[in-house]
Amino acid sequence: MCGIAGKVYLEPHRGVEPDALAAMCQALVHRGPDDYGVHLDGNVGLAMRRLAVIDVDTGRQPIHNEDRSVWTVYNGEIYNFAELQRELEARGHRFYTRTDTEVIVHLYEEQGLDFVRSLNGMFTIALWDAARRRLVLARDRLGIKPLYVAQLPDRLLFGSEIKALLADGLRPTVDVEALSLYLSLLYIPAPHTIYREIRKLEPGHLLVWQGGRLTDHRYWDLAEIRPAARDLRPAAVSAQLLDLLTDAVRRQLVSDVPLGVFLSGGLDSSTVVALTRRVHSGAVKTFSIGFDDPSYDERAAARLIARRFETDHTELTITPDVADLVPKLVSHFDEPFADASAIPTYYLSQLTRRHVTVALGGDGGDELFAGYVTYQADKLARLYERLPGLLTRGLIPAVVRRLPVSEGKVSFDFKARRFIADALLEPGRRHYAWKAFFDDSLKRDVLCDDVLAGLDGRLDAFPVYRRHYDEVPHHDPLNRFLYADTRVYLPDDILVKVDRMSMAHSLEVRVPLLDHRVVEFMFRLPGVLKMPGLALKHVLKRTMRGLLPDETLRKRKGGFNVPMSAWLKQQLRPLVDEYLSPARVRRDGFFRPETTSRLVVEHMTGRADYSRNLWALLLFGVWLEQARTSGASAATSAIAAGLTPSFALCAPATGVIRG
Repeated sequence: MCGIAGKVYLEPHRGVEPDALAAMCQALVHRGPDDYGVHLDGNVGLAMRRLAVIDVDTGRQPIHNEDRSVWTVYNGEIYNFAELQRELEARGHRFYTRTDTEVIVHLYEEQGLDFVRSLNGMFTIALWDAARRRLVLARDRLGIKPLYVAQLPDRLLFGSEIKALLADGLRPTVDVEALSLYLSLLYIPAPHTIYREIRKLEPGHLLVWQGGRLTDHRYWDLAEIRPAARDLRPAAVSAQLLDLLTDAVRRQLVSDVPLGVFLSGGLDSSTVVALTRRVHSGAVKTFSIGFDDPSYDERAAARLIARRFETDHTELTITPDVADLVPKLVSHFDEPFADASAIPTYYLSQLTRRHVTVALGGDGGDELFAGYVTYQADKLARLYERLPGLLTRGLIPAVVRRLPVSEGKVSFDFKARRFIADALLEPGRRHYAWKAFFDDSLKRDVLCDDVLAGLDGRLDAFPVYRRHYDEVPHHDPLNRFLYADTRVYLPDDILVKVDRMSMAHSLEVRVPLLDHRVVEFMFRLPGVLKMPGLALKHVLKRTMRGLLPDETLRKRKGGFNVPMSAWLKQQLRPLVDEYLSPARVRRDGFFRPETTSRLVVEHMTGRADYSRNLWALLLFGVWLEQARTSGASAATSAIAAGLTPSFALCAPATGVIRG
């Protein structure tokens, strides 16, 4: 695992400065504390910070081919590198290390831009082909590892985190369209970032820079997977899935440094532990955290799995100093990000890193196996919309509005209000709406006039989801929801959270459930097989029956939630009073003081639960202060009209060609 960075000047005779690459990498030292490497070739420079995991002694990057005409730096792990190395050696290639990195340069020699299709892993890659004067940037299929790119009038910058690009002196401007998306989703979906000049490379894509032109290629497309026949035998499906999952776990256990497993006690992490024990006879280390509040504490479920599989289990009860943690969280994300489960993920990663360098996690299971209650809600909505309008538009909403506001974990009143508000929308839009937190009306109330003018009416974030939902009309409704979540929520929220919070502690986290073979296999299956009736994760539960305790298979979905509603009234109240005060909000210039004050008052008095909204506004305020203090953004006080993201925002003469 590493952090990578690089720089290319458009002027061929302008050499990249070693000090510039050193500064970019210094911003990423937490991602790779073990080593630093750089390759310079005139107007091109590649650099990396290394967290040594495979071939600790000789696997230093950058890595080159036999004649030193192809160079690479990369972040991640290639799980099939041993097979690829044998194939490449049989074709005459000579390896000088035992690291997985080296297969990249030789595979590129053999396959050109198609090399990335042969890789099984999580990765972002920067490869320099000196003979062709070609730079290739690639991101793994599911977006497990991040890559940010800025195409500027005089140079191209890239890096594993935004802070690496800012370290080159970039002074970007706020993208108000990204701000609007953030308020809707609590994260910023690709290819947007909070800055107009910086874009995220989307999962399954590669960029090619050559001759001053940047070309975007999509090398993997889950939408191309066609539905399988509906008469699939469940037993055969479970047998094949178990084989795929077992092989994925086996591959991802390869490491030259200590390794463990995140264990929440839920189905996904318990599956990873069970399969780890199935293929690994040695000691298995597992890690869990919990809160004092029993409704948010699932350590008992984790202990059950730890005892069942005789793991070396470590757990920690945390009483977080949330107010102290907030600035640290914001600095690691580099842009507003308000998924509060980042807090327990931070502490779990901190605990785990004290004992191991690599951990396996169960992320991705909800999107693959249909684990979210929104999938149940969609089926219920189909029944609900058949009821008389007198009930659906009158009596039932009136009753739900009178439910008392609870601070419990995903409380009934919260779910009921969300369901009733959006159940009568068309399926694609209601699926998005159940994941949105500021609707258009509330955004219109909270955003100031200048921001609204910059948005020019573009408040609706549904097109982000609709773009993907519409890519798979040949699939059934459930698979269309799963596909949209796999393309948006998974890479831009879940995997961002895991990457940043683990890398904050120099911990590598692997996600075996997201082996692309498993993803493709599951997407072929019809929705009726994945969720018969309202049974979430039916295929995975059937597959793991007999391998996991019945209590685990019957356990209701928990999730990595925190008591945010209460925290805002207690530990976080001083930060709320500071960053959301009318004077501060007015000075910052993005939100209306009267609206933010109303949300604060109604939440603090228990008249409504605006915890997620206030958390989002609070973190934006903290991020804005950090950006201004660091000088990272020269225009955070000026409203820059949002644009449709592309890699040609700042260089229209050289443009982007979509391949």
